[in-house]
Amino acid sequence: MSAAGRIVFVDDEEEVRRANRQSLDLAGFAVEAFADAESALKAIVAAPPGVVVTDVRLPGLDGLGLFAAVQEADPELPVILITGHGDITMAVRAMRAGAYDFLAKPYPAEHLVASVRRALERRQLVLENRTLRASLDAAVAEDPAFLGVSPAITELRRFVRDVAQADVDVLVLGETGSGKEVVASALHRWSRRAKGHFVAMNCGALPDSVVESELFGHEPGAFTGALKRRVGRIAHADGGTLFLDEIESMPLGLQVKLLRVVQERVVEPLGTNAVQPVDMRVVAATKIDLGQAAAQGTFRDDLYYRLNVVSIAIPPLRERREDVALLFEHFLRRAAARFNRAPPPVTPAIRDHLGRHAWPGNVRELGHFAERCALGLVPAAPAAAGPARAASLAEQMDRHERGLIRDELIMAGGDVRVAAEALGTPRKTLYDKLARHGLDPNDFR
Repeated sequence: MSAAGRIVFVDDEEEVRRANRQSLDLAGFAVEAFADAESALKAIVAAPPGVVVTDVRLPGLDGLGLFAAVQEADPELPVILITGHGDITMAVRAMRAGAYDFLAKPYPAEHLVASVRRALERRQLVLENRTLRASLDAAVAEDPAFLGVSPAITELRRFVRDVAQADVDVLVLGETGSGKEVVASALHRWSRRAKGHFVAMNCGALPDSVVESELFGHEPGAFTGALKRRVGRIAHADGGTLFLDEIESMPLGLQVKLLRVVQERVVEPLGTNAVQPVDMRVVAATKIDLGQAAAQGTFRDDLYYRLNVVSIAIPPLRERREDVALLFEHFLRRAAARFNRAPPPVTPAIRDHLGRHAWPGNVRELGHFAERCALGLVPAAPAAAGPARAASLAEQMDRHERGLIRDELIMAGGDVRVAAEALGTPRKTLYDKLARHGLDPNDFR
């Protein structure tokens, strides 16, 4: 067992040390026993254990003094105090000061084993979180735009840097929430155009009636309501980068005009025949296969081939599972800072959800989940679904199913689509079950 998994037991009575060491040995723990606090403290400083168990009354440095020294060295190292009946009030005060637990003499061996096991689980979680935070700090220092340690994100980071220097138009492919604008922004920041404007436009977020004016600009009187000149997104991107998100949503008629801009690098605002040259990089992003859309006639094939000089595919989060915990820690810190709260601990229940959930909404969904955790809207442990002993098998199954669905709705923030995917059940089936169990998704938003 590693040093972080061993137990340090301190008691000045030899028989007590021997008996308790035997109990912990039989439970599968590695134990190092000491007769005094001074020698125990030297061993703790040299190689921090997983848990410290100490009698309060010791010759020389007593148990409370050892506890204080351990807290100074590592406030998150669990310390269990062994007390006489007359010391219980003092032990309670020590717990308020940070002690993990106390056992009043005489105590059954199983109570000691249970307390040590819980404390060791807590210590393991603390160490995992420390490792995660250290990895996150290193990743943020290296490159905050592409957090992760997976081969997929490492290769994406390298490829984006290479393409950024080439100054070619780029087509970014990725599922909803995968970070297409992050890639586009990095292409701009790492290119020679970094001092120019990064102009982003979501083609699916604006009505067809205003997209053309937003993109190309207009002169006064170009159409009803055009009272003054407006510089379009294309002209504003001169010297920089134009990012067109959800390019598949652009109307076909407008795609013809965009094709000319991309080919000739000129823009013609509405209401004038004057042609303005523009020097920019075009980055387009889509969540669908534009090649297939072009073959089906829903997207112009000439524009597709012109935009697709270089394509960058963003791997979905489910294909880089090793990055989920790191990204979650980053989002949790950021959300806690925004809400002016301390980041909550990553509990085993949350860690389990991070590992088993499919994250169909990718990084965006993970960020929203972190925000709910920061606000305390996610349970620290799965809701109890234990049935009463007299319940029938059908009643027990119903209670268990309701608990599973309720937990998944909490994790998904009331999003039935996300919950259905996580549970592996059709959405209609889940709606039927929600009605049967009296669950309203709006209660979890």
